[in-house]
Amino acid sequence: MKVFAFDIGQEFSLRSGGIRSVFPSFGNLFSTIIFNVYGLVGIVLILLLIFGGINFIIGAGSQNSAQIQQGQKTLTMAIIGFSVIVLSYFIIQIIEVLTGAQILSPGF
Repeated sequence: MKVFAFDIGQEFSLRSGGIRSVFPSFGNLFSTIIFNVYGLVGIVLILLLIFGGINFIIGAGSQNSAQIQQGQKTLTMAIIGFSVIVLSYFIIQIIEVLTGAQILSPGF
């Protein structure tokens, strides 16, 4: 049986070296991913707030209670999602203080 295995750091190159030169450890990769996810979540939050607000306003203008409720649901879920993300950020900050690990610093 032939095993297909290769070193990802040697096969794929980024910048001048391999992946290992860019992300020397799993922690550095994780930090970069988390840092970018928070930015993406912020963009999605803004879009959901805009979409929910527009639905709410249009529903109120046309006296459409179903559209008003849909707008309220969208706004409520966006705010709950934002609260979860803020809470996760604070939990990561607490973990950083307790362990001394730099989780949210993708600059290495």
